[in-house]
Amino acid sequence: MKKSWLITLVSVVIMAPMLLLAVSIKENKADQQTINAVPDIKKLDPRSSEWGRYFPRQYDSYMKTRKSDEIKDVLKDEPALVVLWAGYGFSKDYNAPRGHFYALEDNINTLRTGAPVDAKTGPMPTACWTCKSPDVPRYIDKNGELDYYTGKWARLGGEIVNPIGCADCHDNKTMKLTVTRDYLPRGLDAEGTLKFAEASHQEMRTLVCAQCHAEYYFKKTEWTDKQGDKQMAAVVTFPWDNGLAAEDMEEYYDQRDFSDWTHKLSKTPMLKAQHPGYEMFATGVHAKNGLSCADCHMPYVREGGVKYSSHQVGSPLENIANTCLNCHQGTEKEFRETVTRKLERKNELSRTAMGVLAKAHLEAAKAWELGATEEEMKGALQDIRHGQWRWDFAIASHGSFFHAPEETLRVLGSAINKGQEARLKLRTVLAKYKAADYQAPDFSSKEKAQELIGLPFGKLVEEKKVFLDGLKSQWFEEGKAKGIYDPKSREGMQLKTSYN
Repeated sequence: MKKSWLITLVSVVIMAPMLLLAVSIKENKADQQTINAVPDIKKLDPRSSEWGRYFPRQYDSYMKTRKSDEIKDVLKDEPALVVLWAGYGFSKDYNAPRGHFYALEDNINTLRTGAPVDAKTGPMPTACWTCKSPDVPRYIDKNGELDYYTGKWARLGGEIVNPIGCADCHDNKTMKLTVTRDYLPRGLDAEGTLKFAEASHQEMRTLVCAQCHAEYYFKKTEWTDKQGDKQMAAVVTFPWDNGLAAEDMEEYYDQRDFSDWTHKLSKTPMLKAQHPGYEMFATGVHAKNGLSCADCHMPYVREGGVKYSSHQVGSPLENIANTCLNCHQGTEKEFRETVTRKLERKNELSRTAMGVLAKAHLEAAKAWELGATEEEMKGALQDIRHGQWRWDFAIASHGSFFHAPEETLRVLGSAINKGQEARLKLRTVLAKYKAADYQAPDFSSKEKAQELIGLPFGKLVEEKKVFLDGLKSQWFEEGKAKGIYDPKSREGMQLKTSYN
């Protein structure tokens, strides 16, 4: 009897894992059938929930990007930025980036995009939608690239109604990675190091990110529409003809006498770096060792027997064990401490550069006020232009200190040097006009800095609120009527801004 009981127990112990394995295999086969099913998705369908029907794990992980929902007012933390960007939209409103789920929402809500009352008003061109929505390549495919880049930002409010999603990076039939914005292939081919047609799958895991995380400007391009009328398009263009380094792009812009805006105080023709993540990444050790953006920002995860890439795109530091420690030795604590030290060095140099350049702008404004001539100011303004461009290039991609710490510190060091050279030249001018002891006014808070540059912040906020309560809502209603709006793309979303 005892022997029989023992045999039964051993049999159960042996059979239980075999039964679990059989169930697991059955589940995995069901998963694989879903994964291998031919998706029925329309070309460039901007509704990510439609893609999620076939790829639920990837979609569910993408939707987790809504967890990064807090607003961080960078101008409040770094008021020198208000002075650096006087006369430009970023002096009005600049927040730390949130997850892809909020890309479109934050673009609509920021004071930078103004408060249009119809399709023809507002300060920004249509190109400002370009990296915020899969509705952009959908619209271009239907109407043409030059049509898209023509007119004011508000013109396409009822067309651009879904945030960054599946159609931005994937072919609807094969799910292969694809670039949906033609300015990237043009930029790569002009630079020449990597021809787009020759890009490998691993390189595509970076390039789909590079189509938006890169430096660009709006190139004015004349064209004729279907009615025979002359139009002017502001075409997104990568300034890579001379190379990917900060100085290469600086030279590109200088050769074309291009500026994003004229500084309100110093009258300097300025350059604004956008988010040159790809260019900075390309100089770093990760790129040189063959890693892609997705390796660190979209790591593979396992669920049962299924392996897939997480689409909860964010900082690798949020998941160190599954990202950084795949290659780096040591503990998570040690790694985080190393990164913290690198960030502190970058922040120290960045704040030094900001302070030097902000004072240079204010000193230049004083020199103009005293009657300085263009010839007297020319050299200082060129140094301000170059210094601020290099500072901006080094910090605008946010993760630069991680992607390429040595290059980041090098560029920041050169920015400080340029700023100091500008101030030396300005001191000579100020001395000539009996103002050698001039001290720049206080800009130690966002409010003081905005008052100093004459920014009517309260008025801008009131105008924006009218827009948010009116035209913004109409756009999403238009998207619903056209059948392009995905309600899940705003599910649970709350209005959050730095000026509420």
